[in-house]
Amino acid sequence: MPDVTRIDIDDPEVDMDQGQRLLYRGELFTGEVEEHLGDALVSLDSYVEGVQHGPSREWYKDGTLRSEATARNGLPVGTSREWHPNGVLAAEVEFSENGMAMVAERRWDEEGHSTKNWHVSEG
Repeated sequence: MPDVTRIDIDDPEVDMDQGQRLLYRGELFTGEVEEHLGDALVSLDSYVEGVQHGPSREWYKDGTLRSEATARNGLPVGTSREWHPNGVLAAEVEFSENGMAMVAERRWDEEGHSTKNWHVSEG
């Protein structure tokens, strides 16, 4: 498996073009983009040709997973999840395969009690 190029979003050579595509050293970037808060890794996103494409993860500063999602050509697809700081699942949002619509949303409080359960009606 080939090595994946990884850059820091705060690198002075990272920029965005007019189409909001990520550039590194003036070129459309393909690889992983990380963000740190102090010494802690707080996000890791995948890009292809300057557009978010692939897995995306965020962590709280203590290392607890905060969210995970997948993008395809810059749009959210599949199921994204968020967690409360205590590790309890906070939300699941499902997107259509083309990323153009949200089809379901479920949310929970910090104790795991359901606070929202919505989905697109069939028919």
